[in-house]
Amino acid sequence: MIDVTCAIILWEDKVLVTQRSEKMSLSLKWEFPGGKIERGETAESCLHRELMEELNIQVKILRTLSPSSFDYGKFSINLIPFLVNYLSGEIILAEHETYKWLSRNELKDIDWAPADVPILEEFLKLNI
Repeated sequence: MIDVTCAIILWEDKVLVTQRSEKMSLSLKWEFPGGKIERGETAESCLHRELMEELNIQVKILRTLSPSSFDYGKFSINLIPFLVNYLSGEIILAEHETYKWLSRNELKDIDWAPADVPILEEFLKLNI
């Protein structure tokens, strides 16, 4: 089981989503950005590091949501989601194909990575 963080990044009335590149597993699936927790790293510090490395942005963590475990066959992940506010940084993609800022209503219209689906469903139930 691989522990992975992800961020539901809020800015104004939009949410940032990223599309996995063709070189990545689950190619071209959409996800909430984040990454693997390294040895000795907290989930929070991992999230900040990954968002800086992959997107060149800084965020403020608001709260955590319910983790989502998913078995992809060759590997399993425990996805730890955080609700965050975008603070600063111009988005520069290091790994992903593209990104979009979507409204809550648009989030259901993209092809999500399976582990992100329960996180999306929980987010959509929040009154924010």
